[in-house]
Amino acid sequence: MKRDLDNYKDSLRNEGYKLTYQREAILNTILENREEHLSCDEIYNIVSKDNPEIGIATVYRTLQLFEKLDIVYKLNFDDGFSRYELNQGTGDHHHHHLICLKCGKVMEVKLDLLDSLEKKIENDENFAIVDHNVQFYGYCSDCKS
Repeated sequence: MKRDLDNYKDSLRNEGYKLTYQREAILNTILENREEHLSCDEIYNIVSKDNPEIGIATVYRTLQLFEKLDIVYKLNFDDGFSRYELNQGTGDHHHHHLICLKCGKVMEVKLDLLDSLEKKIENDENFAIVDHNVQFYGYCSDCKS
């Protein structure tokens, strides 16, 4: 089940953090763009349109807090930027992406065939896997022609 706004707000309150209007504006921006993988700068550009008093440092600190509280995941697509993805609380693996080398578009991969590989690695290597990160690089349908 996908987490709703109230669950994210509860995550803050349960850990003793206030839901300031800055945090709420940043959270709403992430929620409204949940299919995107926005960088700190991109989140700042969106937030600052309606809230010009919110600075880039506030966005950066808020993203660090959201990551600490598992509200967002920090991702690295080897493009020089950290990007953020909403933790939707589905319990599924969350780092399967297709990355276009030409336009930079990032798409989610819904298929996960790595469960059997994880089990084999855990058994063979006596290693407890808690997550994995898979990225495929290539060209999207718009760029490959």
